[in-house]
Amino acid sequence: MSQPLARQPVSPWLVLIAVCLGAFIAPLGMASVNVALPTMARELHASAVLVSWVPTVVLVSNIIFMLPAGKLADNLGRKRVFRWGIALNALASSLAFFSPSIEVILVLRFFQGMGAAMMFATSMALLISVFPPERRGLPLGLNAACVYLGLTLAPALGGWVTEALGWRFVFLMPLPLVAVVLTLITWRIPGEWLGDQQTRFDWVGALTFGLWAVLLVVGLTGLPGWWQSLVLALSFVLLVQFIRRQARREQPLIRVQMFRESRLFSFSLLTALFMYASSYPLGFLLSLYLQYVRGYSAAEAGHILLVQALTMACVAPLAGRLADYLPARWLATVGCVCTLCGYALMSQLGADTAPLFIVLALFLVGLGFGSFSSPNNHVVMQSAHSAEVGVAAATLNLARVVGNLIGMSLVNLFVYWNLGNQPLNETLSKPLLHTFGQAMMLALAFLTAATVVSMLRGRSRKGGAG
Repeated sequence: MSQPLARQPVSPWLVLIAVCLGAFIAPLGMASVNVALPTMARELHASAVLVSWVPTVVLVSNIIFMLPAGKLADNLGRKRVFRWGIALNALASSLAFFSPSIEVILVLRFFQGMGAAMMFATSMALLISVFPPERRGLPLGLNAACVYLGLTLAPALGGWVTEALGWRFVFLMPLPLVAVVLTLITWRIPGEWLGDQQTRFDWVGALTFGLWAVLLVVGLTGLPGWWQSLVLALSFVLLVQFIRRQARREQPLIRVQMFRESRLFSFSLLTALFMYASSYPLGFLLSLYLQYVRGYSAAEAGHILLVQALTMACVAPLAGRLADYLPARWLATVGCVCTLCGYALMSQLGADTAPLFIVLALFLVGLGFGSFSSPNNHVVMQSAHSAEVGVAAATLNLARVVGNLIGMSLVNLFVYWNLGNQPLNETLSKPLLHTFGQAMMLALAFLTAATVVSMLRGRSRKGGAG
């Protein structure tokens, strides 16, 4: 467990409060806009393709800066990078309130994603720094619960704010919580936590990885065009180059040997990637489905989406606690299966599906993700070396965001095929429903892969992670 540089005693529970609030703020700012997209599209006269980039550009930025943020946190201080991240996220969100066009919003969403990456990359590392191994299950579970609570409660809050005040005020929602977190970190939590070794930062590797993410998205969202296919092929070349560079360097951004040394570590990350590839597009698509296909208001759509949020928030801390006593890999696998059942129901949604059926599907998804997230995080962090918890935490978050990006990019491809550059409105309900069906089939494929990989991940050598 890392020690703070300052000698003042530090309460781990204050750190937990600050980290959990930050874990709620980052996804809140990322996902709350989803339910406001129809209103935003009407006012700004935005096309379906540009609207689909609003949730996507945040993910691109997350991927570009996640590994650099984790490495910088180990070198410069985990608390410092976390604080910079929350401040940048809040600043970009505040400026988005004044945006005159969808293009300006996309630029600010990029910076919002940069701040979120700095927070995601350091949150679990901070918890690992202040809690001993035998007491990490509950904190990691609470942190996971706050992340998913933010992601899934965001549409509900966004819907209420959009109807009451307008879509611009959605960007201001996180600011009161930001003030609380910055106060805690600056004046109530002394000291700093660093990695065990100070290493040089690989800027070339970071640039290569960031360029890979951009080319991946551009290539995926334009298939089957010939130049998009060429861009996609180039992205894979860059990924191979990045991996080879990291394997050769003495001080890499990420030690790729970690994946070969521990099957448990690598398979747990792969499971996370598949699970999150299915999850992120759900909020975006359900918001459009409920408002354009079913005719619900933004607030009514938010009420329905609350089911998943509340279920996940209740289950994740309990699953995290159970991971201290039961094999966490089996708890995570049960979560995969439960989520798969929820999406199987979701794939049956039509233009006149009963609301209770939608609620049941969302309940199963929330139950599954709540059961999966905390135990899987527990397995990954327990299987990492103590000197690499910052990079391990960043890698875990990176697996989540890469999964989100792949899933969202493929959904953007469906939007491009079925809707094109038409203005987004109620007349597109049939192609939207077709897009939703395609996305659910894709999600079922990802979830099936996640379940299989989770069952094959193997046993931990460190006891409880199982």
